[in-house]
Amino acid sequence: MKKQQKLLKKQLQKLQKNNYKILINTKSKRFACFLYYRQGVYMRVIAGKARSISLVTVKGMETRPTTDRIKETLFNMIQYDVPNATFLDLFSGSGAIGIEALSRGAEHAYFVEKNKEAIRCIETNLKKCKLEEDATVMAVDYMNALKQLEREKVTFDLVFMDPPYNHEFEKAVLIFLAKSDLIDKDSTVIVEASLDTRMDYLEELELEVIKEKKYKTNKHIFVRKREKA
Repeated sequence: MKKQQKLLKKQLQKLQKNNYKILINTKSKRFACFLYYRQGVYMRVIAGKARSISLVTVKGMETRPTTDRIKETLFNMIQYDVPNATFLDLFSGSGAIGIEALSRGAEHAYFVEKNKEAIRCIETNLKKCKLEEDATVMAVDYMNALKQLEREKVTFDLVFMDPPYNHEFEKAVLIFLAKSDLIDKDSTVIVEASLDTRMDYLEELELEVIKEKKYKTNKHIFVRKREKA
């Protein structure tokens, strides 16, 4: 038995070196291992014309994909706003959010991401889902992208952003959007953020939180321009 355990341990170490993550069921007397690439938790399109198509995700921990369960909850909340919408997916990662929007009937989606590997994932996923014609992929920094889109006079119905947590990138975006025609009074900005993210600066920007949905480790904050009295 000890010899078998040593052999299995060596095999697991080899798998870990090859970018596998190992989950071991410690309650069982046997080794029950579930293997998946660190390249991503299995992700798919939840609903719409590209339903059930699996998505490529970015290898490593530089990006943090929104899980299918959270993604499904999010789109249940905005399901009536997505059809025919112009959608902006900032800090896109693998592009899963923007692709879900396109699959559910958004008219056009813009993907903003500066990570080269992530850009390749977005392009691969769009091709797999046959949604390339409805997408614009921008391989630039988020602020340069916003300035370019403003020059092109694009107005978004929905903006989703999932920036690295606790760096206040979302604050920089919201400050820009508050003064921009990229969004109007009917647009919704959705921020995925850590649970301790505060937005007490919104009032001075004439923005307001209209909804907040908390999960175990993060939350979605829904923001709009405040109606002028």
